[in-house]
Amino acid sequence: MIKAFKYRLNPTKGQERLLNQTLTTCRFLYNNSLAERIDKYKEDKISIKYVDQANALSKNKNEWQVQVHSQVLQNTLKRLDKTFKRFFEGLKKKRKVGYPRFKPEQRYRSFCYPQSGFRLTDENRRISLSKIGDVKIKYSRPIQGCIKTCSVVKDVDQWFVVLTCDISVQEPKQSQNPSIGIDVGIKSFATLSNGSVIDNPRILLSSQNKLARAQIKLSQKTKGSNNRVKQRTRVAKVHRKIKRQRDDFLHKVSTSLVTEYGHIVLEKLNISGMLKNHKLAKHIADVSWSRFATMIEYKAERAGVRFEQVDPKNTSQNCSGCGKKVSKTLAERTHCCPYCGLVMDRDENAAVNILNKSRVGTTRSYASGHCVRPVNSLKEQLVGCGGRKKNPPRLSWG
Repeated sequence: MIKAFKYRLNPTKGQERLLNQTLTTCRFLYNNSLAERIDKYKEDKISIKYVDQANALSKNKNEWQVQVHSQVLQNTLKRLDKTFKRFFEGLKKKRKVGYPRFKPEQRYRSFCYPQSGFRLTDENRRISLSKIGDVKIKYSRPIQGCIKTCSVVKDVDQWFVVLTCDISVQEPKQSQNPSIGIDVGIKSFATLSNGSVIDNPRILLSSQNKLARAQIKLSQKTKGSNNRVKQRTRVAKVHRKIKRQRDDFLHKVSTSLVTEYGHIVLEKLNISGMLKNHKLAKHIADVSWSRFATMIEYKAERAGVRFEQVDPKNTSQNCSGCGKKVSKTLAERTHCCPYCGLVMDRDENAAVNILNKSRVGTTRSYASGHCVRPVNSLKEQLVGCGGRKKNPPRLSWG
């Protein structure tokens, strides 16, 4: 199993200058190699490959490239080659893909030692990087397995090192914890099939005013000035804090779910299509459902938990008790079935349907009579389900 360990670096001013210089050299190499591929194809209809550019690089290095480890430069060319391969694979599969683009300074933030040129020293309190020196490292957790690659990443004004390790682990035992279905949303981040509700922290909304003020100040700065560069860094720091708060929340929720349940069923949403709704796009992006699903998937694999994503079609409309369709608008937050008399929260009904769609098999169903809250009379059905409803427990993190 491959696992990455991320640590904060604390370079000196001289080391930070060399790190920035290495990053800039790799970015120039990437852009120049991309321009070479484009020009060669336009002029002679010849596609240049990685081997051709790597051989030319080894023979003709400029004064800046000599100061960078050779494998770091080779990895930059491989990075460009992978970009072209993904582009052509997307064309073959008839997907909408963009042609490889030139990288500005803000969009090229890492370089990699793929095999050698790095090692931990001074009892793991420093990491030795070739052509840069011994950089202090905040060794926050022990490394497991054999280190394969070392990536240096710049995050606004901070530096990190990511060590990719190959870990030999035994196959985890299958968890015997109960199954759960999850319906994600905006009003509440997630509703579980057992009735529990996870509140939406609305992280972007809480930092929206601070971000707006920073962006207004940025728009007032003169382009090309040092003050504009400083203000752009301040805006990036606000974005970084929002991202870290969101990741912290998602990690806590996903870890809790994997620990408590042995089979997790989640709806597979077309998020790119949902983002076209401009009224909800900001809120959909803020909850980050796709990243949430990715976290559950890899954590479940390590913990021996079954993870499954199902088609969300009609999960909100169908009754989880009798299976018949009960049409509802988005404004209707309570599910009231006129056929079997089931009354429950709309999202909880959807979560139960998601669990029932599982291919592996589910636990009890409302159709067998568990937890059914019947409507007392036909009058209540017509008025709008005036029966008593159970308030679900609400969970929060952070």
